Amino acid sequence: MSADLEGLLVVSFEQAVAAPYASCKLADAGARVIKLERREGDFARRYDACVNGLSAYFVWLNRGKESVLFDLKDPGDLAFFHRLLGQADVFIQNLAPGATERAGIGPESLRARYPGLITCDISGYGMDGPYRDMKAYDLLIQAESGLASVTGTPESAGRVGVSVCDIAAGMYAHQAILQALFARERAGGKAAWDGRGIQVSLYHSLADWMNVPYLQHHYGGQTPVRPGLHHPTIAPYGAYACGDGESVLLSIQNEREWERFCAEVLGRPELAKDEHFATNPARVANRPALDGIVLEVFGREGRDGVIERLAAARIAYGRLSNLDDLESHPQNRFVEVRTSAGEVRLLAPPPIIVGEEERLGPVPDVGEHDAAVRGEFA
Repeated sequence: MSADLEGLLVVSFEQAVAAPYASCKLADAGARVIKLERREGDFARRYDACVNGLSAYFVWLNRGKESVLFDLKDPGDLAFFHRLLGQADVFIQNLAPGATERAGIGPESLRARYPGLITCDISGYGMDGPYRDMKAYDLLIQAESGLASVTGTPESAGRVGVSVCDIAAGMYAHQAILQALFARERAGGKAAWDGRGIQVSLYHSLADWMNVPYLQHHYGGQTPVRPGLHHPTIAPYGAYACGDGESVLLSIQNEREWERFCAEVLGRPELAKDEHFATNPARVANRPALDGIVLEVFGREGRDGVIERLAAARIAYGRLSNLDDLESHPQNRFVEVRTSAGEVRLLAPPPIIVGEEERLGPVPDVGEHDAAVRGEFA
């Protein structure tokens, strides 16, 4: 990837997903990221052993970093840590609540000692409030934030199938760090800047994403139902079985599309003006009847035939893919990363920088760079 952040030093005392996600994106952009790990390593290294004996989570999130062993309670390691921070631009941490403060390296004290430093603290619920000391992991936050209440089927709440709370927090942290770096440059550089403290929590990251159901509930008195593979407030928008047992998803976003769908896909142009279906609120209120009409038409032919008609009518659609389908999806882009267990092919990060080749750094073994980095910062 681009070397836009080359020359920046990021120190990250991190584990699991959220902080490693943020520092990974900085490493992808050319920053030097020194990952401090306990002797046993980031516990995400042991989530599974699916990638040639390595953890899928760890391989995904830790490319391009240097791994250094670190004991927060060791005076010698704390002295080494301060030598690192003396040259660092960014410090990221997502340890248990209060861990850095108890060790004397809380964010305020670090910024006071190292002017121009950007600190980023990632927590479960934030640095203040009655939940500040609670441990938090992704599924717990999916439930606590209300996400699980709008996910799943009418009969049962469900978990989003990836670590969405961790990823959201990592994305917000990355965004805020880049914003701080820009502000620092505009102020005249590190020496002319007072530094910045950034706080990101898993809970508040997902609370932001929950604003639409919150606003619907708080102001509109509408509590979204768990619709399974259907949109709670737009219809028709969801999955429909075809005659061969395969499912196709379709999305109607405006009345022009609705009219085309009725005429060209369902073969029933009169439905577009039927008072039960003429507007989106009416279609949502009469969803069972509408779904019955769609299923009856789609049940007459296989998925490929239904897709041909949707495409001809310029109606947005998607297939209900499984992981085999994902592996062979024609839109995939892949990148290779080096690990001690061999080359690993990853689905590529989404940004494309035109004219630049995607090159990602290797995934470190635990403590792989310990001696070299300690020697450099002796």
